[in-house]
Amino acid sequence: MKRFLPWIILAVAAASIAANWLPSKTAGGDFDFGSFGKIPVLVGGRVKPLDTVARNSLLIIHGKEELRLEDGRRMSAMQWLTDVLFNAPVADQYPVFVVQNADVLGLFGWQQTDRKYFSFADFAPFLKQIDEQGAQSDKLEAVQRSAYQSAILNLRNGLSLYQRLKNSIQPEGADNFSAELQGFESSVPGAAKAARERAMGDNFDKSKLDDVAHMIERYERLSEMAYLLAVPPLEPNGEWHSVGDTLLRSVGTGEIHPIVAEYAIIADAYRANGSSLFNQHVQLMGDWFAKEQPNATNRASFECLFNWFQPFSQSMTLYVLAFLLACASWLGWSAPLRRSAFYLLLLALAIHTFGLVSRMYLQERPPVTNLYSSAIFIGWGAVIVALILERIFKDGIGAACAGAIGFVTLIIAHHLAGSGDTLEMLQAVLDTNIWLATHVVAITTGYSAMFLAGMLAIIYVVRGVFTTSLKKQTADSLARMAYGVVCFATLFSFVGTVLGGIWADQSWGRFWGWDPKENGAVLIVLWCAIILHARWGGFIRQRGLMIMALFGNIVTSFSWFGVNMLGVGLHSYGFMQKAFPWLVGFMISQLALMAIASMPLEKWRSFQTGRAPSRGGQPQISPAPSAG
Repeated sequence: MKRFLPWIILAVAAASIAANWLPSKTAGGDFDFGSFGKIPVLVGGRVKPLDTVARNSLLIIHGKEELRLEDGRRMSAMQWLTDVLFNAPVADQYPVFVVQNADVLGLFGWQQTDRKYFSFADFAPFLKQIDEQGAQSDKLEAVQRSAYQSAILNLRNGLSLYQRLKNSIQPEGADNFSAELQGFESSVPGAAKAARERAMGDNFDKSKLDDVAHMIERYERLSEMAYLLAVPPLEPNGEWHSVGDTLLRSVGTGEIHPIVAEYAIIADAYRANGSSLFNQHVQLMGDWFAKEQPNATNRASFECLFNWFQPFSQSMTLYVLAFLLACASWLGWSAPLRRSAFYLLLLALAIHTFGLVSRMYLQERPPVTNLYSSAIFIGWGAVIVALILERIFKDGIGAACAGAIGFVTLIIAHHLAGSGDTLEMLQAVLDTNIWLATHVVAITTGYSAMFLAGMLAIIYVVRGVFTTSLKKQTADSLARMAYGVVCFATLFSFVGTVLGGIWADQSWGRFWGWDPKENGAVLIVLWCAIILHARWGGFIRQRGLMIMALFGNIVTSFSWFGVNMLGVGLHSYGFMQKAFPWLVGFMISQLALMAIASMPLEKWRSFQTGRAPSRGGQPQISPAPSAG
């Protein structure tokens, strides 16, 4: 049984992952929301499927990628977006907006309510008030806003996004958009003739001009409000346009773009509950895109698959299971449980790699472009190094580190995704693939190694202080691993920092400017150098090495996140109010572990009966007593 246990666990895990691989038809009755979600649009400078727009928009507004209605029914993001685009009166009743701040609720006289979710209809009477309060909060820097100001600004932004979505495809309140477009198209020639007659001083039909002028005004508002650029160019290398802008351009051409006409039919069919007509024209639209925009269609289809599979969520589950198996291997069944953890980690890493490569394909960029992708890459790199250590030492420590770091970094990435699209366009100064592929990858690889060294130190301290499992052989292995990883981190942090200076010289005309991010990067290099010199000089031994590695977690987390929260410097990309307490809490936890590690060895459970003389205040490790 022990021999086949790793393969049984791997087979069960792989089967559960495979069950989620193939996407099924999105829930929503007979309407094919899955196919509709694959239609590409341009948002935020990037072509993406409607499915991604739906997920990101609902995540921004609601905090989740799925909507639960008051009657308990679950609604997919794509079904919600379809209602918003085509059936706004119904969508206005969905409890999608999250408000928990008591002062914001008091603004509307809702102090006594215990509700958390509200609909657009609830806020409709207060839109002007919300806009005014939000505009005042928007004038302040994020770090200066109170909880009320942040909450009212988030509410205003959510309502604004929702209103823009409602006016992206058709004018809000349109009942028969197809008939409206047909009337508009047929009236344009008569209006053009009337305009020529008026210009020549002849008699003209003023009603024809007025009708078209009214429609133009209506479509101008549609163009201004649109969140989606849903109409692709008909010519190669052309620009995408909103539906409203396309209709305004049709005044000159006299023809309605075929995609606009298809959207109108789809909208009318959806409101009339005509699923067969809806599905038919969704298919026709998909065929048109496949013919005219094959690259956009292929990418949109792949991104839908990526959204459905959610590789990073799948990896998180496997990392947790592998971590638990690795820890259990220290208690019994050592070899089979270690191998089970190792095989699960290989599967998790394969899925993690698929997600990482998929993002590179979709964004056409190197793996690290923002904080979200840095968390994914740091975890990925740390898992690879930890697995190499596990392969060398075969003691379960590398597997435990891989599982813990892989899970934690993906959890961090998950929470960093709350602001919407994680594949957004880059800031102008970052829009250089060569430096993203060299400096950023090198510096984040250094982050990975530092956190891995810190994780090894955590295992050393926890096992030594709180358990009797830290034998001399295990302690020596942990020390060798931590030392090697710090050497690895020193190399990549130094090279990455130098490459960053060269990039800065090309971008800003100076190699070094004592920017907070630059200081954070050099702090990592200096701390790595201090650890190595202290070890070479004999100032520290095993325990001192681990204590300094724990402080390396603090230095690295400050360089990674802390400089963004300072709100100053060229590398500050915004204060993250929700992340700040977690960062402070993490730093405090590392300081606490350092204090615990500094206790006399007789206080460590693993060394209570075996003591050795110290050198430089760093006692040597002695074997723990045997049981009994």
